[in-house]
Amino acid sequence: MGAKERRKGYEGERNFAKAVGGQRMPLSGAVKGFEGDVRGIGLIWQVKVRANGFKRLYDWLKGHDALAIRSDRHEWLAVLPLDTLLNLLPAEERDNTIIVEEKEIG
Repeated sequence: MGAKERRKGYEGERNFAKAVGGQRMPLSGAVKGFEGDVRGIGLIWQVKVRANGFKRLYDWLKGHDALAIRSDRHEWLAVLPLDTLLNLLPAEERDNTIIVEEKEIG
């Protein structure tokens, strides 16, 4: 992975951690035992940022609150906007969260 990709990943993790009032895991993905990229709102998150890699997910989600997806012989996954997830949380868990505007890295 090149420096540009690492920087884009780091910025995505940092911005997401700030948005959920969590913290970025140092050495995430680099050292065994540091599982996940971000810990926040009681969850361990794997953060992925792609220029257009998730376009179809966004297209499917458009006009809906959430998206349920599943591959054969795998569990269901829920895809929903972060603000929708945060609004589902009790107020005391939302207190440490903020929504930040993503900037284009690159």
